[in-house]
Amino acid sequence: MPTGLRLLTRGSWPESQRFAEILRRETVGGVLLLITAGAALIWANSPWSAAYRAVSDFAVGPESLHLNLTVSAWAADGLLAIFFFVVGLELKREFVAGDLRDPARAALPIAAAIGGMIVPAAVYIAINLAAGHPEHLDGWAVPIATDIAFALAVLAVLSTHLPTALRTFLLTLAVVDDLIAITVIAVFFTDHLSLGPLALSLIPIGLFAAVVQRGWHHWWLLTPLAVIAWALVHASGVHATVAGVVLGFAVPVLGRHGKPTAELFEHTMRPLSAGFAVPVFAFFAAGVTVGGWSGLGASLLHPVTDGVIAGLVIGKPLGVFATAFLLARFTHASLDDDLAWRDVFGVSLLAGIGFTVSLLIGELAFSHGTDAGADVKIGVLVGSVVAALLAAVVLLSRNAAYRRIHVIETTDADHDGVPDVYDTRQD
Repeated sequence: MPTGLRLLTRGSWPESQRFAEILRRETVGGVLLLITAGAALIWANSPWSAAYRAVSDFAVGPESLHLNLTVSAWAADGLLAIFFFVVGLELKREFVAGDLRDPARAALPIAAAIGGMIVPAAVYIAINLAAGHPEHLDGWAVPIATDIAFALAVLAVLSTHLPTALRTFLLTLAVVDDLIAITVIAVFFTDHLSLGPLALSLIPIGLFAAVVQRGWHHWWLLTPLAVIAWALVHASGVHATVAGVVLGFAVPVLGRHGKPTAELFEHTMRPLSAGFAVPVFAFFAAGVTVGGWSGLGASLLHPVTDGVIAGLVIGKPLGVFATAFLLARFTHASLDDDLAWRDVFGVSLLAGIGFTVSLLIGELAFSHGTDAGADVKIGVLVGSVVAALLAAVVLLSRNAAYRRIHVIETTDADHDGVPDVYDTRQD
């Protein structure tokens, strides 16, 4: 018998407002991401491609501290730590005070994220084993992550009136995706582990946590502690971006006197992350020299490229959609009255847009400058574009219905600042 459980219903008005603010900022960051990635591709395939590689491979930093890294490595290990710091803040906020604290609401995005990891990884592994290339299985994790900024940039271009519940589902799914990706990076891509630096990193991390807990938010105090923690984690062999996540978790959701500390940090750091750190990383990560149409054609026949494309375009949407559908089937739940299963399928296709974390995992799986590493980049770029186009076809076909839902969601007849649909839910 039906239980009356509803999937993808609207959340509370404050939670919807918070998500709307995050979505606006991520959309701007996504547009910058697309611009910088496009610029990198053009430069890397121009007559001046040698200059691009020279800049990317230029090493800078103190050798004595094991920080003499190339510019591209600084972007991947250093700047992305800022991105993962924001991810850590989001995760803690969601699990402590957001929708993920409610098991009933958290079940769908968590289950969908897990399905969206297992199926694309299995697709990648199957393609490479069938092609007789087991040496390329290290790239199994490349198609597991969703790039929320890229996905939202696609929505901005489409101008689709995607309902709040679907946007929230996409964002929450991406947040859980990031948690899974962080775990994968920490567990599977740590080649060597030096316990000394890792143990020492607990000192600045602990001091950072203590300072934040006391309400001291001075940048000149927190930044040195964060940099020292990052450097020690980097020296330990654990990918340095993990330090960003841990420091994000150290920030309390509510600080002294009830101040929304995590939210304040997020508002401060998100523009730096979305507007600078991620676009710069994309600039150095996406610049692959294709070698003309013949080079692109040869790469598209390689099992690494095919595995990544199939994982993103087929595996990711299939994993997300099938998990959501099976969860509804076995719990006798139903979708919100305004939505249809093809809406969920459209969002599942958007989840196949992998970029930032996929490119990072590709660099970790295959050494920088290798043929397999170049194939990963082509696979991520092509797969993400194909997933975006397919999502556009599905979502645009429902745009008239989305406009109707948008009117319902924004109507405020009593002019109290809260749309009537949220007043109704609270009665």
